[in-house]
Amino acid sequence: MSSHSSNASSANDPRQPTAARRYVAPAVSPQDLPVDYSGFIAVIFGVAGMMFRVLQVVLLACSHILRAIASEHEESRERS
Repeated sequence: MSSHSSNASSANDPRQPTAARRYVAPAVSPQDLPVDYSGFIAVIFGVAGMMFRVLQVVLLACSHILRAIASEHEESRERS
């Protein structure tokens, strides 16, 4: 079996509770953190969604204005 004595091996064993040290995470500055791609993509989609919504509202307003102008033009043609 083993030729080592149990005293010598247990004293050098790093798994002993007395040899355990609590883990301390290294300090990382915010500039060194990796990019949060999911957050970045969410912001891009949010901005794109707002742009499409604004475009939809503008186009809807333009169509209402153009319809009003066209109906006024038709009324003026019928009068003449």
